[in-house]
This record gives sequence, C-alpha cells and structure tokens, in this order.
Amino acid sequence: MTALLLIAHGSRRVEANADLDFIADALRQRGEYPIVQTCYLELAEPDIASGVACCLAQGAKRIVMLPYFLSAGVHVRDDLQQIRKELQERHSIPIVLAEPLGRHPLLAEIALQRAREAESVPLDSYGS
Repeated sequence: MTALLLIAHGSRRVEANADLDFIADALRQRGEYPIVQTCYLELAEPDIASGVACCLAQGAKRIVMLPYFLSAGVHVRDDLQQIRKELQERHSIPIVLAEPLGRHPLLAEIALQRAREAESVPLDSYGS
C-alpha cells in the first residue's frame, strides 16, 4: 500500500497551513492513494518524521513524498532528499521524493486564471 505524504514548508499562520489540508482532502476524495498525510518541513506540526510514522501506522509499505513547493530550491534538493534518505534507512521501506510543483505545465493555466480573477476585481476595492 502506497501513501502520499504532502510536505509544505510550514507557517506559524494556521490559515496558511490550511491550504495543504485542502489539497490533501481533494486528493483523498479522488481515491488514488489509500493514505494521504500532510506534514511540514518546519514551523508547523506534524513534522516529516511524524508524517511518515502516521503513514506507517496506517499500513503504508511505500511512501511518496510530494513537496508542495513551487521550486526545487535547497529545501527540496538538499533538505528533503536528506530527510528521505534518513527515514528510508530508519524504517526500511521505499520512500521516494516526487518533483515539486514548479515547472508543471498546468501551473501556467493556474497563473492565468489567478491573473484574470485579479482583473475582475473593481479598482475601487483597492482603495485607490
């Protein structure tokens, strides 16, 4: 059984972390992964080790770590890769690290949609 472990940077603002929960709920509804767990690199709980432990407690035999990051910076290429390696050795199960959201072609569509939404906001709502 493969678990999907969504990883965001983490924020002290609860509403910022709620975005990851929203995505996790949407992925659970799709049913492709029997286990969908959220966790954070820093500043919020659960941390990544706790997220992996939760996946294992639910019966995961393989974990896909999915960085909910826009770019493949130091956190993704170095920090998450090192954490992945350590957790795989500790738990003796396959743990793979997916690419961040970054250069996926659908992000261009999302960016255009957000720009169009902003254009539809009346200028007087910005206090100008």
